Parts: sequence; C-alpha cells; structure tokens
Amino acid sequence: MFPLRDTVRARSFPIVNWLLIALNVLIFIVLLGLGPQAEAWANALGVVPERLLRHFDLHNALTLLTSMFLHGGWAHLFSNMFALYIFGDNVEDRMGSGRYLLFYLLCGVVAALVHVVFNPRSTVPTIGASGAISGVLAAYLLFFPFARVITLVPLFFLPWFVEIPALLYIGLWFISQLLNGFLTIISGMQAFGGVAWWAHVGGFVAGLVAAPLFGRRRYIRRVYWDEYFPW
Repeated sequence: MFPLRDTVRARSFPIVNWLLIALNVLIFIVLLGLGPQAEAWANALGVVPERLLRHFDLHNALTLLTSMFLHGGWAHLFSNMFALYIFGDNVEDRMGSGRYLLFYLLCGVVAALVHVVFNPRSTVPTIGASGAISGVLAAYLLFFPFARVITLVPLFFLPWFVEIPALLYIGLWFISQLLNGFLTIISGMQAFGGVAWWAHVGGFVAGLVAAPLFGRRRYIRRVYWDEYFPW
C-alpha cells in the first residue's frame, strides 16, 4: 500500500513542514555532490550507538539531531518526504508552527535514543527522518482519527485506489513496525532488513505521548466524524 494523499484540508500554510522537506532535500543533494566523501559525512553525522554510549560528548549528542536530516538514497528520501508532505501539514495546523517544529525534533531524538537502547553495540550509522515522521503519524492519528488516506494498492498488476481510514492505515503500519522490531530481537539482527524498526516504534510512542501536550488547547478534544470538511 502506498499513500497518495489524505482527505483533510489544512487551514493555514504549513511553512515549517515545507522548510523541513526543503532542508532534507537540499542536504541530500549537497551530500550527493560530495561523491565518495558522502559516506564519511554520514558516519560523522549519523547516530552510531556504540560510539554514542562509549564517547558521549557534544558532537555525538548532536548526531541525535543531525542524523534525522540525512538519507541513504533517493527511495529513502522520497518515501520519508512524501509521508511528511501528506500528514505533516495537518499536524502543524493543529499545533502551530513553533510547537510543530519542537515536536518533530523531539520525536526524532527519542526515536534515535530508542534505537540506541535496542542496539547498544551497533557500529552502523543510523540516518533518516523516519523516526520523527513516525511521531507525526502518531499525532495525525490522535488529531484526525476519522480522516481517510487515499492509497494505491496494486492488485493483480492493476492499480487500485482505495480510501482507508487513517486509524486503520496508521494502526496497521505501527503494528508492522512493532512486529519487525521484535523480529530483530528474535533473529539477533540489529536492523532487520536494513531498517531501524525500533526507531520507528520509539518515535511513534513519543508522538502519542507528546501530541496532546503540543496541540493547541481549543483543538485537542475536538474530533470530527466527517474529516473531509472539519473546519
């Protein structure tokens, strides 16, 4: 299943969400232009659990932030930024731009720390915005549980466009991250399939906890049965 868009209209221009997308793309292009040196930069700015725990200093602490603005390839970048484009604008609209930025960064940091806890001996740098975006998905789930996500479902080699309730779509996504996380424990592999599953789980749980605190009070308890035109 691939999400294409949601059915909720934001009331304001999501300036922070667009800036986050632009910054991620810009940094990716800059690193791409470095050629072979890009790997060294990813190692320096990514979260390396073993290094963070053994040499906890300002540089390694800052990698908890810098790592969420790096990506390992075009597919990695596109999937993360497209998800942020679909869900982030509405979450920013509910929180306000300043709160949304702090919320995003907080979820990203917590996601990286959870990954470190589950992989303390890993020497592989972890990069990507997916931990922070997991928190955004959690906030979207809380604020817009009855919204629908228009999803591309390829069946029998034909594209099918299906409206799936956000509660079901994001709920199933989280369950898949959790199951894959447990699979890393069972298999003994630090990042099964090359994905930091526990970072996704950590970011999502952080989003569930923090979203009500960051949401603007007049909207926190307001839930609409018809999320097509909630305003």
